[in-house]
Amino acid sequence: MTNYALTNSARPSFALMNLAMTSDVVGSGGGTGGSEVFADGNDDRERLARAGLSRVVEPGDLAALKAFDGMSALEIWDRLRQKSSGLERWSTRLAEVDPQRDLERAAAAGARFVIPGDDEWPDDVEVLAEAGQLTRRAGVPFGLWVRGRGHLREALTRSASVVGARACSSYGEHVAAELSAGLADSGVTVVSGGAFGIDAAAHRGALAACGTTIAVLACGVDVSYPKRNAALLSRVAEQGLVVAELPPGCSPTKLRFLARNRLIAAATQGTVVIEAAIRSGALNTAGWAEQCGRAVLAVPGPVTSRMSAGSHLLVRERNAVLATSVADIIEAISPYGTGLTQPPRAPQSLTDTLDPDLQRTLDAVPVHTPAPATRIAVTAGLDLPTTHQSLEALTALSLITQTPTGWHLPPAHVALGRGQEGGA
Repeated sequence: MTNYALTNSARPSFALMNLAMTSDVVGSGGGTGGSEVFADGNDDRERLARAGLSRVVEPGDLAALKAFDGMSALEIWDRLRQKSSGLERWSTRLAEVDPQRDLERAAAAGARFVIPGDDEWPDDVEVLAEAGQLTRRAGVPFGLWVRGRGHLREALTRSASVVGARACSSYGEHVAAELSAGLADSGVTVVSGGAFGIDAAAHRGALAACGTTIAVLACGVDVSYPKRNAALLSRVAEQGLVVAELPPGCSPTKLRFLARNRLIAAATQGTVVIEAAIRSGALNTAGWAEQCGRAVLAVPGPVTSRMSAGSHLLVRERNAVLATSVADIIEAISPYGTGLTQPPRAPQSLTDTLDPDLQRTLDAVPVHTPAPATRIAVTAGLDLPTTHQSLEALTALSLITQTPTGWHLPPAHVALGRGQEGGA
């Protein structure tokens, strides 16, 4: 049986989360009764309260943040059940809420409900308490419904979200899969939203590399949305985790997608945007990452592509890091002074190491017809002794060939091209 912490000081086992939990429950009462007592004798009112609130209150509801400011989850739940004045906004859902039933439904789907104080709770999402609002959404979730065998907090310790267009191009799909596979190979958890396009490519890339990936949904963890991604989401749950703020059975809505984006941004160390139009949910996620103090990266695309216009906007106007490789991403999400990379450089050739006199002499040697040292000296603008010394040195390095009538470039050097090799 798995143990789940309730507070930092006490961590009683939570029998309800066991798949055989229905036989463990002593007493009933559903979501509108008193405190729930389980076979191990533990009072788990806070977990039930938070489970109930996750169904009653819409994710990121600004009105709820204002109405419940300063209250604990138990206080909010008790006031709602007591039908306190001023809380009528949430009364229509309250009558149908049964948090115990939701917990049972989650367990039947192989899921659990993680709340603050649990060992598995990702503390990074607490930044949402100070991150402000965006698109009328804000706030820390009451809890997270988690499906899969992985440990949520540990999986998110080193993680990056990869997001972008649903209707992506083959270029965007390829880049998302390649970068995600590289991140997974480097031990970075790839987080995305489980949608078509870039999201799906990111999950598949991480899975192909046998890495960890997390899908954060705008619906219940037992709901496959979109349906055509059902097999993919099942693989994600097997190899990683599927996470949702909403309880089992809930369907996605536009506002729920926007609320979901704040979790993706807050839970990871950085957000990588691949192919995003000017009006894009991926840009919303990037906005949340900015407000949460996380790294924001954008992968460049063709300047003629509208699908990359939003990505380019992030770089040009919002100081996003230009990401062209896995190393770029790891450097951006790593603690300061770690994960540093060197800028790309062309490989150094032998001619790059030549001193100026040798380089000038080499540039003056003809391609085909051998020339004497006197002619080469004139072309190079050097005195004859210096030219002779340089020609001998270049011959020893096999960069030029000496014949009875003078010097010329060897065939291999000509094939490479004098301009490319000599820098002329």
